[in-house]
Parts: sequence; C-alpha cells; structure tokens
Amino acid sequence: MFGVSTYCLHREPLSLALEKLAPITDCVEVMDEGLHYLKSAEPLESYSYRYFIHAPARGVNIASLLEPIRRASVEVLAQAFAVAAEVGAGVVIHPGYYAWSEERERAAERFRQSLSELTAAAEDLSVTFFVENMGNWEYFFLRTCDDLPLIDGIGLALDVGHANLNGCLDCFLAHPAAHFHLHDNDGTGDTHSPVGDGTIDFSAVMKAVRRSNVIPIVEVDTLEGVTASISALEGIAAAQTGE
Repeated sequence: MFGVSTYCLHREPLSLALEKLAPITDCVEVMDEGLHYLKSAEPLESYSYRYFIHAPARGVNIASLLEPIRRASVEVLAQAFAVAAEVGAGVVIHPGYYAWSEERERAAERFRQSLSELTAAAEDLSVTFFVENMGNWEYFFLRTCDDLPLIDGIGLALDVGHANLNGCLDCFLAHPAAHFHLHDNDGTGDTHSPVGDGTIDFSAVMKAVRRSNVIPIVEVDTLEGVTASISALEGIAAAQTGE
C-alpha cells in the first residue's frame, strides 16, 4: 500500500482533500501548513485513515541560536505531537538550520537539545516522530549522510527527491529509514514530479522500502501525478516480487 500526502491538494480545504484521497488510499500524511494547518485533531476524526502528520516547517527552526525562537519552534512541534496522539499518527519534522557557516557547531548543539526535548515530549504522548533529510537548501542540517549521527536513535524520514538533489540518494538508501517520501526530480530542483518524470532509480528505492517494511508516502505536487506515481510504483514492486 502507498500513502499519499495532502501536499497534492494543498490549495484546497483539508476536508475536501481528505474526501478526494479516499478512493486512492487508506493512509494519508497531512501537510500541517497553510489550509491544512491542524489546530486540533477534529478535522481528521471523521475519516478512518491511517495518519501521519508533517509538522509545520515554515518559520520553525529547532537549531536556532536565538533561544526564544528555538523554544517556540519546539513548542510548535510539540503541539503537532499532541494532535497526532489523538489519531495515532506518526510525525515528520524538519531539522533546523543555521544562518552563517561559522555558527554550524553551535547550531548543531541547539539541534541536539531540541531533539532531546522533543523525544521527551513524544514519549509522554506515546508518539513516534521522524526527522526528514533536506534538499539543496544551504545551511540546513541533514542534507547528506554526514549529518546522520545528529539524529542517532531517532527515525529517518527519507525524502528520496531531496536526497537526489544532493547527489547522495544511494548513501541514504543504504541507511535504515523509518518513513519515506516518494517523488521525482531531475536533480536540479525540488519539483515533486511524478515517479518516472525525473532521474531517480525507483527500483532501488522500492527495494529499500521493502526492506524497511513501512508504508511509503507519495508526495507529488498534483493529484493526477499521485495516481500515475502509484501505478508506476505498483508495477515496480510487482516486478521485484516476481524476481
């Protein structure tokens, strides 16, 4: 089974997005931003989906050297954890970033501090969370495998499109992942294109998904692209099963 992110319908109200995804999947990752921002779990409780929540990322920086911003960022994510706890959802979060290269080591300390605080909050709520690798955005942590030690003990949400942008997908695929975001690109932009429209080898991706035994999330930018991607991925998975 493939889950689907509400990203493909982020310009529509969440209730409409959830209605439109019902014929496609039983598993949804809610992009907790914009029109899909979750003030409570109420919008999700009318549906029988298995949920994941992609916690707010815009304006959030859990590695900030400005302590009020770091604390507020942790609080925002903890609120997402509380909503997730009500519907039994896992949560995806973004790592932080640093404004200047000279601040990287101090920012890494703040990142570790935030992860420790978030781990405690997740344990209190019996929520599981994952940290997503980033695309080719300068100064973000977890762009390459070199930063994996920073999240030691916390599950990796492997975004294969982001890894492709940084030329390190093979390295990330060799690392056990607890969650997957599947979308394609040509290595130059984070286009969230349908599977097969870019340069990613999804045969290798699907082997890693099968090893991890988790439900991967299709995070393509249009609903049509989502359905085309699921068809393509099901074909790849069927071919591998027959090997």
